[in-house]
Amino acid sequence: MSNRFNKAALLASGAIVAVALATPTFAQDSDDATDQETAIQTGAGAEEGATNRVTITGSRIVRNDLDSAAPVAVVQDEEFKLSGAVNAEQVINTLPQVVPGTTAFSNNPGNGTATLDLRGIGTNRNLVLVNGRRYMFYDVEQVVDLNTIPTFLVGSVDVVTGGASAVYGSDALAGVTNFKLRYVNGIEAGGQYSITERGDGARYNVFTALGAEFDDGRGRATVYGEYYNRGGVFQGDRAFSNFALGGESSGADLQQFGSSTLPNGVLRYFGGANGTGPQRLRDNPNTPAVEPTDNGIGAFAANNAVVFDTPGTFRARAGDLYNYAPANYLMIPQERYLIGGHAEYDIGSGHTVYTEFSYANNRVAQELAATPVTGDFNVNLDAVGGFLDAASLANLQAIDAAETVRNTANGDADDPGVVNLFLQRRTIETGSRNTLDERNAFRILTGINGPISETFNYDLYYQYARTRNANVQAGNISRSAFQAGLDGTADPINPFGPGTLTPSMVDQISILAQNGDVSALQVLSGVVSGTFGNFGLGAGDIGIAIGAEYRKVSAEFIPDTALSSGDVIGFNAGQATAGDYDVKEVFAELNVPIIETDAGLRFELTGAARYSDYSLANVGGVWAYAGGATFTPIRDVTFRGQYQRAVRAPNIAELFQGQAIGFPGAVDPCADPAVLGDAAAVALCVASGVPAGNVGSPGIQLDTQIPANFAGNGNLEEEVSDSWTAGVVLTPSFLPGFNITVDWYNIKVDNVIDTLGGGLNNTLNLCYNVIQDQTSPFCQPFFDPNRPARNANGSITSSNNPLLLNANGALLEVEGVDFQMDYGTPVPFSIFNSAEDARLNLFFLGTYTIKNNFTPERLFPDEINECAGAFGNTCLEPTPEWKWTSRASYVDGPATISLRWRHLGSVKDDDDGINYAEFGGLETIEAVDYFDLSFAFDITQSFTLSMGVNNLFDKLPGTPTFNADGTVANAPQGLLLGDNQEQANTWPGTYDVLGRDFFVSARIQF
Repeated sequence: MSNRFNKAALLASGAIVAVALATPTFAQDSDDATDQETAIQTGAGAEEGATNRVTITGSRIVRNDLDSAAPVAVVQDEEFKLSGAVNAEQVINTLPQVVPGTTAFSNNPGNGTATLDLRGIGTNRNLVLVNGRRYMFYDVEQVVDLNTIPTFLVGSVDVVTGGASAVYGSDALAGVTNFKLRYVNGIEAGGQYSITERGDGARYNVFTALGAEFDDGRGRATVYGEYYNRGGVFQGDRAFSNFALGGESSGADLQQFGSSTLPNGVLRYFGGANGTGPQRLRDNPNTPAVEPTDNGIGAFAANNAVVFDTPGTFRARAGDLYNYAPANYLMIPQERYLIGGHAEYDIGSGHTVYTEFSYANNRVAQELAATPVTGDFNVNLDAVGGFLDAASLANLQAIDAAETVRNTANGDADDPGVVNLFLQRRTIETGSRNTLDERNAFRILTGINGPISETFNYDLYYQYARTRNANVQAGNISRSAFQAGLDGTADPINPFGPGTLTPSMVDQISILAQNGDVSALQVLSGVVSGTFGNFGLGAGDIGIAIGAEYRKVSAEFIPDTALSSGDVIGFNAGQATAGDYDVKEVFAELNVPIIETDAGLRFELTGAARYSDYSLANVGGVWAYAGGATFTPIRDVTFRGQYQRAVRAPNIAELFQGQAIGFPGAVDPCADPAVLGDAAAVALCVASGVPAGNVGSPGIQLDTQIPANFAGNGNLEEEVSDSWTAGVVLTPSFLPGFNITVDWYNIKVDNVIDTLGGGLNNTLNLCYNVIQDQTSPFCQPFFDPNRPARNANGSITSSNNPLLLNANGALLEVEGVDFQMDYGTPVPFSIFNSAEDARLNLFFLGTYTIKNNFTPERLFPDEINECAGAFGNTCLEPTPEWKWTSRASYVDGPATISLRWRHLGSVKDDDDGINYAEFGGLETIEAVDYFDLSFAFDITQSFTLSMGVNNLFDKLPGTPTFNADGTVANAPQGLLLGDNQEQANTWPGTYDVLGRDFFVSARIQF
């Protein structure tokens, strides 16, 4: 569909209204597009006012109209201005076709970027272009950071639905998003300031652009620069996110303080008659066990965990938890510098050389609560016993003596004076963990285009882009240094109580970690396009484009020794990644008008094909192709449809990523009491290392984030998608200014590249609940004899966890209907006494999602995660069935008043095996509506002032209240509570977390 936010005519008596005052509306693309609109649609390289022959996104054929067989939504620059957006994500993520990717609110997880996820099937399955060409990506996943695009210079953004690999090559499975930068004639300068009602989160930017024509109009150029600064907001600054809420996933009532790792230290001992002693299980599992007669000793007798309220003195643990939330960013700070430019020059006979250059320096910080040290440690009582009081030391000495008796009887090795304990200690003495990403990215492009004959033209260009990121991490703990401080091989450390780590101990165990990314993209592309012949039925000439392209991508991740060795606790450790590949392609397109009459009858066919030869052995040569049609039986009605076969080659990370630990949300079936009703699952749990007495105990997996190692797979094949679109465009002549489009889409992706089984949570489910065969590939990560996936008591920990590789095994399918309506009409009244009639412009863009299905493994087609209208541990980001954005604008001479309405339909918790409502949480998030109000004024012909307020009614997640025992007394229906969330007790990429937010901006042109 060709959905465009068009500018309304803003004419004042004797004045030219600046672009900033134009109001975004929708209109059906047609042949009567204005010259200025045509220039914006064409992007860099368009001759303003020269011709209506344009190239639309989704095709390389120059044509005389803007009709397209594929749905295309176009966001004009006015939407950025009227919404107070400085970063592209602020507008793009409000579109119904988009599910938020990484955003300004992505602190944990997050990486300091802003990404786009078209149709919710992954940020790596849609292609981001600038001026119709590939843009620079930022890391080994080959995804574009929207922060590197100069939003203030964007003329429009085209969003094409459906596979577009036949036109643009790999990655365009969900579609294409094309940012078109405009030329400037003269000087433009301006800036914006935003701040929340609560006085935090200040953001400001200043920019300038200089452009001119030269040499009697043969050339033109624009150069620009921008500085942007965004202040951070902490979770502790909002009542709804000040307390980390959790508990339901472990069967406890919803409660504040969601972490099991305390600043005063937690010790756990899994010894005793239940047979869970770590020495017995790991030293000699085949020897009959001799256990102590007491099921625990001293404070461990009634509870296998103790805490230290007073340094050196422990007591039995009783639900003690820690509130990690306030120290985490809610909105991460950012500082950005952008410079760049584009130019073109006619060297004669219509041959034009052109160039583009851009450079971005982007610095983004993240901050988390102090490091939680968790894992099995050997505690030398002679070395650290002096930090314990007599009773506590006697308890541990009794445990050591009992271990000696048992190990001697079993013939196992024994280490007198050393006790193996499971320690949890939040090292608040080191301060918060913080990390700074600094990315430097540049892109340079040069090309030439011109005529070959009267009807054929050529376009040839080369581009090189490179991004380098430096990441510095503070607040990490060295696992080896921490262990050395406990086992007597280094100066003793004291983790037994609050504030017991002295400055010298902190220095001893702290470690500064660093890593870097370097990625590069080279493209050499050429195309010949033109027209020839026709069918003689009144239609235009047949259009054709034939071309070839060469691309080379390379990327590497370079961790320091601490990260690559896995010695880091705090931020995730990972090994080095490096790889590259290239692809050679040939492609062709056809646009075949069949018939066109004066009465409005029109029929047209389109087709495209691309053959790609990859240097990757398991991909090799692949085809992508497409075919479509448009049919207009009468002027008021147009039908359109298209089929596309698209492909996506695996990226560098998917192929070559070194092992890296991650902490995804997951449910361990062996820790679910329901497992006890399935004998096969119980046997599988025991076989994988869970003591029989611990199967079904939530205590073996207290955290909702379960650690695992993930790595690339060099044997991956390409993904393949089939997408269908069909729609109707209505432009009733009896209602001038009214347009409506309805478009159905269906995208199926096969051979999907994902973590084996579709992720840790899905793999656990497939292995223990579905397949129940330890020889299955989906169970092998949990039964690798060379890599124990569980520790002595059956927990999956940072020290013992599975390794999951990437695989081609999943299926994706999305289906839905897009609705667009726009209407513009004069109104018979004027507030500002405009000589021209004032106008009222209305638009509506909505999506109804029928399917958003993910099948983790195609071998088990019945295991489908149905995510339309759902959210949660499996489906992740909320995907409402209904989502829309609409705007009503009153344009009166030099003034524009505009109201935007954003709607997110209700969503239900996905079927992850937990009924959160039984424990005080939420199973449903009710529908949410946000309203934004903005004003724009032409102070003079060259000076424009805009202002507005987003989230006008201050809609925020509700604030819970608590009982004396820490459980939640009242959980307002607007709040995503507990473990069923991404961060900050909600999904901050989807739902507003700042509250009422004001902005004011100014722009001057001369």
